[in-house]
Amino acid sequence: MKLDNLKTKYIGKNLIHLKTIDSTQLEAWRLFEKKVQNGTIVVADIQTNGQGTHGRRWYTNETENIAFSIIIYPNCNIKNIESITIEIARIIVKVLKKLYDLNLEIKYPNDIVYNEKKIGGILTETKLSGEMVNALIIGIGINLNQEKFPDEIKDIATSIKNEFGISTNREEIILEICNEFESVLNKLLK
Repeated sequence: MKLDNLKTKYIGKNLIHLKTIDSTQLEAWRLFEKKVQNGTIVVADIQTNGQGTHGRRWYTNETENIAFSIIIYPNCNIKNIESITIEIARIIVKVLKKLYDLNLEIKYPNDIVYNEKKIGGILTETKLSGEMVNALIIGIGINLNQEKFPDEIKDIATSIKNEFGISTNREEIILEICNEFESVLNKLLK
C-alpha cells in the first residue's frame, strides 16, 4: 500500500502495512515502545483481535475495509486534545462526503453511523505523564466492503457497500483522512 499525493509533513509518511495482525492499536503501542517515527500509521488488511471502545472487539475479517492506527507524540497538555475523537469523527464524515457524496452521521463521540447502524469507529488512547500527553494513538475502523457480519453485531453494524452499493478506494480514504487530520491536529497543538 502506498499513499500517493500525501500532503502531510509527518502523518502517514511512515506507513506500516500488514496483511494480518491481532490489532493495529496493539501494534501501534508496541511500536511506540520502540520509539517509531512520529506520525507513523499502521494499516492492516485483517485484524484477528481488533480493539473497540470499552474493551469491545472491532471486527475486520475481510480485506478492503479500513483498519489503521496513527501514532502521535504531541507533548502537550491533555486539555489541548480533549476534542480529538470528535474531530476525527468529523474528518471521516467530511472525507466520505467529499469523495463519495455520502451523508453519514456521528454518534457522539466516536461512532460513524448510517440509519442508526455503525459503519465506523474511533478508539483514542493516550499515555500521560501527569497532565502531559507523551503518546496519542488513534485507531480508526471503517467498514467499506464487508457484506456479512457476525451474528452478535449484524443488527447494529453495516458497511458502505451494504448501504450504498458502491465500491470505495481504501488508500484514497486513508490518504484524505491523514491530510485533513494533520491540519486539525496542528491547530489543536498550538
